[in-house]
Amino acid sequence: MQLPRINLDKAILRPWQEDDAPALVKHANNPRIASNLRDAFPYPYTLSDAGKWLNMVGDNMEDVILAIEVKGEAAGGIGLHGLKDVYRYNGEIGYWLSEHHWGKGIMSEAVEAMVDYAFTQTRWIRLFACIFENNPSSMRVLEKNGFRLEAVHRKTVMKEGVLLDEHLYALLKEQWKSAASPQR
Repeated sequence: MQLPRINLDKAILRPWQEDDAPALVKHANNPRIASNLRDAFPYPYTLSDAGKWLNMVGDNMEDVILAIEVKGEAAGGIGLHGLKDVYRYNGEIGYWLSEHHWGKGIMSEAVEAMVDYAFTQTRWIRLFACIFENNPSSMRVLEKNGFRLEAVHRKTVMKEGVLLDEHLYALLKEQWKSAASPQR
């Protein structure tokens, strides 16, 4: 699959590269980031972890997994992961960003671009994201992009020894189309 390169006002979404490893460690090695993501995203985040991630991404031919480049450096990631079987028209969106770049609108812009990509370049008719209860900033990013809270899965996530609620947000293509600007 040919991965896109998407130029945004505040960042660039692009395929990951082998030489992103040092920047990946620099920005991902943060307990505040890891605490909001699944356990597959480790803390501490080492050069070995970066190498494994970059190899996995390079071998992945099914998902859209991009680096978020800010000021010439891979400072985060965003991905679209397609489901299978009876859920094949669903895609899960996931993302993270260096704490240094929080609060600047970068992630809202990146999610908007990925939603546009998903609904114009794939067969998906529904995108969703699962957000831990202690991450209201991520919930706001989704809400700004038209996602709606569909469910709260009570005490379903075990993270760092604490049971957390998971908030399931979703956006349907038909909702996106009706809210889309005329150029879409």
